[in-house]
Amino acid sequence: MFHEVADEPGEHTPAELYERYEAELVEAIEARGVDEVAASSAVDEATLQALLDGEEPELELEEAASILAVQEGMPSADDIATLSRDALLMGMTNAVLDVEAVESGIEGELEAREIQSKVEGRFPMTLREFALLHQFIESKK
Repeated sequence: MFHEVADEPGEHTPAELYERYEAELVEAIEARGVDEVAASSAVDEATLQALLDGEEPELELEEAASILAVQEGMPSADDIATLSRDALLMGMTNAVLDVEAVESGIEGELEAREIQSKVEGRFPMTLREFALLHQFIESKK
């Protein structure tokens, strides 16, 4: 799952975390094949092929979770997305951060209300946004 790809996520840059997330997705696609992943996930074949080709298409957390969920022994896509968001919330709690502190820490790339809505799952969050938030929150724990 995304929040588990690095032992110390706060010691990496958001770009490094995103690269690790992508590597997990590519591994899942290579293991199952584009056709099977497209049939079982919320992602079309062109996007999956773009991932394999190293093109870095923009994915929402739920789409990326649906790719991971095709692997044997993985939870459902909904569970993966929920657990990932929960990791952000728990990280904020452990680091004693509110959304305003996170907004300031990521230099206003996302507004506080937007962060709150995305972490709670009320608004879609891209995988890049997840990497940005995950890295910052973990760096403050």
